[in-house]
Amino acid sequence: MTPVKPILTDSEYRCSEPAEERGAVTLSLLATALLHAGVAVLLWQGWAPVSALPPAETPSLRTQLITLPTPQPEPIAEPPATPPPPEPAPPPPVVEAPPPKPVVDEAAIARRRVAEEQQRQRELQQQRQAQEQARKLAEQQRLAEAAAAEQQRRDALAREQAQAHAAAEAARAAAERQYRPISKPEPDYPRRALAQKLEGDCTVEYDVTASGHVDNPRLVAGACDNPLFARPSLAAAKDFIYQPRLVDGQPVTVAGVRNTFRYRLSQ
Repeated sequence: MTPVKPILTDSEYRCSEPAEERGAVTLSLLATALLHAGVAVLLWQGWAPVSALPPAETPSLRTQLITLPTPQPEPIAEPPATPPPPEPAPPPPVVEAPPPKPVVDEAAIARRRVAEEQQRQRELQQQRQAQEQARKLAEQQRLAEAAAAEQQRRDALAREQAQAHAAAEAARAAAERQYRPISKPEPDYPRRALAQKLEGDCTVEYDVTASGHVDNPRLVAGACDNPLFARPSLAAAKDFIYQPRLVDGQPVTVAGVRNTFRYRLSQ
């Protein structure tokens, strides 16, 4: 193997050799670098050198310090002025997509309308029923009030009639107390009534004169049970004698005096 020539630094080389031999040195350095690279490749592939020669003596070099002038820095060229970046173009206007048209469900709309119409009809029916019920209640209340008023009127009329009848009876009783009967003969029992075994009552009305005798005897309508009792009743009433009624000490005629004859068969 060829002995490797020691590589000198730039400063050592400059001190030992003149400037005109720099080219040769550069070639030598390049060859050395190539040789080193080849050896490195062989070593990477597994090649191992076998040294058959004794190691060569290390050469020695003499150096001499040479002072070189300080190199002036080369002027740095200013980079060309960069033009300002162009203004960005305005973004294109955003065009909004039109909203999708709603899908109209005609069948659903028709069903909803039918349901609404049915609901409206039910509400109207309920309203009419409520009005009819209210009218019936009002009519019933009006009839009840009218019936109550009519009943009150009848009750008042009955009370008035009862009071008038009681007053008339009281007046008659008072008058009778003043013109008490002195003689009241019994009527003859009709033979035909006896033969038919008939019984009944007959009321006769008459006037008592100032002398106490009976005037104008007459039958009370509907107060004689059988016509057979009419004649004997009128004849008996005509023979009645009363004590005259006195008003301010003077006897007066009393009209409308009644007497009821009772015809009963003896047991």
